[in-house]
Amino acid sequence: MLNKRKHLLSHTATTSAKSVFCYAGTSSILSLLRCIIDSQAAKSSPAAWASASPSTPPTIASAIDREISLVEKEVVDAAEAMPEDKFDFSPEKLNLPGSDYKGVRTFGEQLKHIAASNYLIWSPITGEKPPDTVNDGKGPDNMKAKAEIIKYLKDSFAFGHKSVATLNSSNLVEPITSKSGRQTTRLFQATFAAAHCFDHYGQMIEYLRMNGIVPPASRAR
Repeated sequence: MLNKRKHLLSHTATTSAKSVFCYAGTSSILSLLRCIIDSQAAKSSPAAWASASPSTPPTIASAIDREISLVEKEVVDAAEAMPEDKFDFSPEKLNLPGSDYKGVRTFGEQLKHIAASNYLIWSPITGEKPPDTVNDGKGPDNMKAKAEIIKYLKDSFAFGHKSVATLNSSNLVEPITSKSGRQTTRLFQATFAAAHCFDHYGQMIEYLRMNGIVPPASRAR
């Protein structure tokens, strides 16, 4: 019985020491969460952990590229879900009592704005000139067909993937100038474009639901 108590006390002390070390050795909530995640990961079998590990270690470029791929899929899937005859839809057409949607972008204009902004935001990363069709972030005025708009959108994401592939530890925070003339960094430009896409993706989702369409990302798997 005495030996069992000693073993229990020793186990409790060790566990407590690990917990204190984990908490005291961190300086933020993020670090604390990382400690918890690592503790849980250690409980997994070595075989399972090895199979889940990537074949090649991530890089700065690949990590940001993955972020772009995530928002690209959400935006493109949502764009393809909207019927072509609804690309000129905006909430203004609903005349909702108490609302004020006058002059807001149509669904198609949202997509063209995302695409044009992608070019403008990502182009300073490499210095490559964006296409003339960016039209101050509005995209081509005469582009109305769904297929054309979606191609323009996909091409802008391809431009982004190519741009962020040039990122590395030496140029990531090197001062550059944005299209608006402000001092910035490649890191900011690379990640801000994705944030901007998500901003408008949220608006696209509302447009879909206003037309009785469940967004692809919200459909049952």
